[in-house]
Amino acid sequence: MPASLEYITDQTPLGAHLIGSGATFRVWAPHALAVHACGDFNNFQHEADSLLTVDDRGYWRGFIPGVRNGQRYKFWVVGLGSEGWKRDPLARELATPYPSDCIIRQSDFPWHPTTFKTPAFADWIIYQLHVGVFDTPNWETRRKGGTFLDVALKLPYLSALGVTALQLLPIQEFQSTFSLGYNGTDYFSPEMDFAIEDAHLTEYLSRINQLLVDQGQPVYQENDLRGEMNQLKALVDLSHLYGMAVMLDVVYNHAGGDFGDESIYFFDRQPGQNDQPPQYRNSLYFTEIGHAGGQVFDFSKEQVREFLIENATFLLDEYRIDGLRYDQVSVIDHDGKPHGWRFCQELTDVLHGHWPGALHHAEYWGVNPFVVTPTAQGGAGFDTTLTDGLRIAIRRVISQANNGLNGPLPMTALGDSLWPTGFQFSYQFVQGPENHDLVLRDSDNSREQRIARLSDPADPRSLMGRRRSRVATGLGLVAPGIPMLFMGQEFLEDKQWSDNLAWKPELRLFWAGLEAGDPAMLDHLRFCQDLIQLRRRLPGLRGDGLRVSHSHDSNRVLVIHRWVPGSGQDVVIVICLANTPYHTYRIGLPQPGKWREVFNSDAYENGFPNPHAVGNGGHVWAEESIAHGFLTSAVLTLPANGFLVLTPES
Repeated sequence: MPASLEYITDQTPLGAHLIGSGATFRVWAPHALAVHACGDFNNFQHEADSLLTVDDRGYWRGFIPGVRNGQRYKFWVVGLGSEGWKRDPLARELATPYPSDCIIRQSDFPWHPTTFKTPAFADWIIYQLHVGVFDTPNWETRRKGGTFLDVALKLPYLSALGVTALQLLPIQEFQSTFSLGYNGTDYFSPEMDFAIEDAHLTEYLSRINQLLVDQGQPVYQENDLRGEMNQLKALVDLSHLYGMAVMLDVVYNHAGGDFGDESIYFFDRQPGQNDQPPQYRNSLYFTEIGHAGGQVFDFSKEQVREFLIENATFLLDEYRIDGLRYDQVSVIDHDGKPHGWRFCQELTDVLHGHWPGALHHAEYWGVNPFVVTPTAQGGAGFDTTLTDGLRIAIRRVISQANNGLNGPLPMTALGDSLWPTGFQFSYQFVQGPENHDLVLRDSDNSREQRIARLSDPADPRSLMGRRRSRVATGLGLVAPGIPMLFMGQEFLEDKQWSDNLAWKPELRLFWAGLEAGDPAMLDHLRFCQDLIQLRRRLPGLRGDGLRVSHSHDSNRVLVIHRWVPGSGQDVVIVICLANTPYHTYRIGLPQPGKWREVFNSDAYENGFPNPHAVGNGGHVWAEESIAHGFLTSAVLTLPANGFLVLTPES
């Protein structure tokens, strides 16, 4: 007889879940003729007692006694087109080597108590990284890419940098060893290549535990860190102890590349998988529309929408993360019409109610402020969205500045790009001059250079290159919006990056230079650390007040006034990309009296502080003299290819 319906209710979760003396199994396969739950507990035999029972919505479910934590399992699906094994679409962990079996897991990770709270949106400073290549200490010896624990060991460094949130490129299981992560096929299981194998775990345990000791916390036992699930949890746990939020990148517009026969592709084994082209409408989860080598999800199906929303809530609950970054929401909208927008609204409504305070960040091209408009007003309901106006303007100005001439630069256009049209609050948009898509080395090298090389293609470490790099990165950190750094940007990495270490191992981040004390790298790192701390210290740099008070293309000067509406907190930023200093440049200021020069990018040369820095000795005096729309102004010395930050004396 079929598997028991003991413990089965309308609320029985999808997937495999331990309960009582066994486990419940529930999976959606509406066109299947039979679905069996098989595993170590029944020797993977698809017999009568492993057969699940289908309900009127196409969900197969049942309870099987004797199932234990850590056992392997899969579904045997009989369909109209074929029969064979399928991995559980909600499998929490997969066995090695991939593709292989699913593993039943309890949620028993020893989370540490912490006072950490997800930052207010205006306080986010995002550091974007790819787990597999961020730090790769085992590449030379074992050809092993980076792992969750390698990232964890860098947390003291990232905490000292001052960023408030880590954004991991997609960590869901993908088919290949190397990938950007946007071709995932198993949405609930972390990428197993991002885990340290059991045989090498002892090598990490003491170093990971030292992080806990440094925070006054109990240490992990080795078993606590076995498997990719627990290692990802340890990264989140430790990040919170070190004061940083964690955001995961999810891909709900499409799945795949290479799916494999046991994946969610044609999950209920309908006919048409082997047709040329395949009959995608029979594939259960997908439409016939392709994107990035995979297939767009079928948002017209309630069960598909529920699957993706369940994935988001699972990641928030199981891993205690602080937010999600949603890849190419524009594809959901455009290729998922007419149902994609409704899916986004359902997604954000559920998640805002489920985990208030988490940040939901949408990538949408072209930039569309309706993405961050509340669903009650017809918007998609996301909290933030990626924008490209400032990024494009910064890169254009820096690129033109390195041509060796002293002609005009588009400083006015740079000022116009600071606040994208249609947004009410500055926290609603995320910006920065580098990101993973932009500076990726692809096969034809058609993408863009990193800021350091863009600043001086002939010699990124030249004086001019270093100074312009500070201006470009610095403007991203003091501009409106949530700033985002891409891994290595903070220490003047000048190479494009690759997700495929086997193809381009020379593109690994140059940690060795930083560790060896490269002066240019150390200066740039100290510059970023101090400027990030300044942003965190000055409310005006996180407020919604913005006015470009002065822009002069021929002089290559831009002056930005920022403040907190209703409470002041004035901050004035002066950017100068002239190749020689100005010694008597009058700048309008919002109030008279003493103004402190709280930041001078020219100080970050030859070790901080630069004894030859060009500046104003720490302060200037604003007098009653009209300039740039203000009743008061001051005469400043502006460093070449540098910038200043001024605040009124309190």
